[in-house]
Amino acid sequence: MSNTPENTRAKGLTAEQITAPLLQNMPRLAGDFSHEGIQRLGNPLPMLVVNHGNELLELILEPSGQDYWLKPKESFMVTSYGDWPDYPFEAIYEPGCIVVWVVSCFATVTFRNGDEVPGGYQRPASAC
Repeated sequence: MSNTPENTRAKGLTAEQITAPLLQNMPRLAGDFSHEGIQRLGNPLPMLVVNHGNELLELILEPSGQDYWLKPKESFMVTSYGDWPDYPFEAIYEPGCIVVWVVSCFATVTFRNGDEVPGGYQRPASAC
């Protein structure tokens, strides 16, 4: 498989394929959508996100749509939990923004020491 656009995962997916991880993982949460509740899903797989640029970088976590902002040289860990059918993340970069789609639908964002990063962290007033 090459990295050409016609070979991307999103091509030809049905609604059922997109929602399958959500339906599989949701009952295991038992209604606890907290940081700790998501971690209890198990099967953690972390991905380091680093801002190597010189400007503030927005990180958007999907499918929740939560935003986090990284200063230059700052990094966060995005960790997927639960089960997914193929690979745990899809990442899309646009100038000033990186979108991380968590295929399992459940993830946490932490500092490298493991502490939770609050949603909207470092959001500039101009972004509101």
